Amino acid sequence: MDIFDKQESQVRSYCNSFPVVFTKAKGCWLETESGEKYLDFLAGAGSLNYGHNNPIFKQALLNYIESDGITHGLDMHSAAKADFLKALYKHVFHPRGLNYKVQFTGPTGTNAVEAALKLARKAKGRSSIVAFTNGFHGCTAGALAATGNQHHRQGAGTSLNDVTRIPFEGYADIDGLKLFETMLNDNSAGIDKPAAVLVETVQGEG
Repeated sequence: MDIFDKQESQVRSYCNSFPVVFTKAKGCWLETESGEKYLDFLAGAGSLNYGHNNPIFKQALLNYIESDGITHGLDMHSAAKADFLKALYKHVFHPRGLNYKVQFTGPTGTNAVEAALKLARKAKGRSSIVAFTNGFHGCTAGALAATGNQHHRQGAGTSLNDVTRIPFEGYADIDGLKLFETMLNDNSAGIDKPAAVLVETVQGEG
């Protein structure tokens, strides 16, 4: 444990709550160097929906690496990307009649949120975003502006604007959606028409 205190920055989060060293991961379980097992409710902040080292995914990944598949190509075309787009169209878009385009964002949730906010603002020509109390959307500037947690927001070191906060379901016994609808339909409510509404349906941080 000393090596983390000596060499790692203090800008850390989850490890502060779990002062152990994990060595293995399988399915929904994390195992420490002393053999203790933890049920992993974090699941990589939602990126590991199929668990750690899923045997099907692991074998496909090993096969891809063994074939010298491209692991990083910026936004250039690749056979792997083509296969993904074909499968997405065949199994998701086409059966549902969806005429969607795909935006490849960075590897984190906050990247996806930033891209969505920029696209919405550009498409609508508006700057205001509606977000909800206790929502967590990431720690980059735009996503952070929509995040409710004061601790995270203070890390920006600057004003975070253009976000209207609405009570999430059950917050202070207020019907947030009814309040939002009433305010949108009232020209004197003081709320501008938003470019987008950002909602974290399952509030992991909140």
